[in-house]
Amino acid sequence: MDRGSFITESDGDFLSPRRAHRVTTPFLYSGKLGHARKQAALRPQRQELSTYMPSPAISVAMSVYNGERFLASAIESVLSQSFRDFELLIVDDGSVDKSASIIRQYAQADSRVRPIIRENRGLVASLNQMLDEAQAPIVARMDADDICHPDRFARQFDFLTAHPDYGVVGSWSEDIGEDGENLIRSGADHPETHEDLMEAIAVGGQLICHPAAMYRRDVVRGVGGYHAAFRHCEDLDLWLRLSSVTRLGNIPERLLRYRRYSGQVSSRHATEQQIGTAVAQVAWRERAAGRPDPTAGLQSLPPISELDRLFGRQGISTAVREQVAMGLLYSASAMRDEGFDLLMSHVREGGRRDGMWRTVVRLLRFGEPMRALRLAGALAFSRAG
Repeated sequence: MDRGSFITESDGDFLSPRRAHRVTTPFLYSGKLGHARKQAALRPQRQELSTYMPSPAISVAMSVYNGERFLASAIESVLSQSFRDFELLIVDDGSVDKSASIIRQYAQADSRVRPIIRENRGLVASLNQMLDEAQAPIVARMDADDICHPDRFARQFDFLTAHPDYGVVGSWSEDIGEDGENLIRSGADHPETHEDLMEAIAVGGQLICHPAAMYRRDVVRGVGGYHAAFRHCEDLDLWLRLSSVTRLGNIPERLLRYRRYSGQVSSRHATEQQIGTAVAQVAWRERAAGRPDPTAGLQSLPPISELDRLFGRQGISTAVREQVAMGLLYSASAMRDEGFDLLMSHVREGGRRDGMWRTVVRLLRFGEPMRALRLAGALAFSRAG
């Protein structure tokens, strides 16, 4: 490989967003027509090693923050894809571990890897920056702790090519643990068709696994990209906004190995994620009813108590608090942080009590006897009252 083709970093700057993509591995083709295309693609490379190809077909968007533990395996799964016409954008979002060093090593070995090494700005800022930097019309999301099936990009790119009315396609996934061991899945798989997905939206079901998503860049940018207010559930808010302008679906194949462990975002920020989910669903219903969405320009969501004022209607705060409280009953992390206080407010205000006494028992199992006692007291007092 011609090492002179690389543009190196300096003082934390990222690589040029307009670096041409150098051919390092021939594309995979099949059949007679494919063989002819392969020979045509290879001829310029044989004539002159410095030949550059046009922009890639896919831009892979990966952000990492202190993710050294699983980063190499995630990158390897991308670089080993059967579909090879892509660039891999990796934002190191101010990591203090060895993540940046790992990214640089892969960039030196494969010109498809484009590092963006900078200070911490958060995932939403990183995602929007990669949307701006992407050279391809198609963007494939990928997390730094998951593993792609070797044919993931090929299957999803073929789907979008065959279905121009779809702006987003995800896939089913399989769950793995910290050490890559298979975990037993529970619950339904993601909806396949757009119609199935719209039914899932109506009942608050799961839509598309974010790191398994591939979408058209111009469609996502057309709705404003990722919104800062919905930190930790920015993907759900995006799918809800996109559902009114394009079709979304999932390939019923397990094209991503999704890692579950105690350190992942959904475990560490369960309460904030549940609040954002509930507010995003309220905003979706507002838009569907033809009313303005007051969350569109927010940098952060207001407290639940101020949601009536934000949406200009009574009852929003109570409904959101109830939805969040009922959604946190099984979360150990939420019951150890502000999620417990939210639950107590819900009980004191006379909200639904379904499963609350079982939550008292769970709090004891979580090692929170004082919180179990407080919840039991609130339940007994509210019943007596």
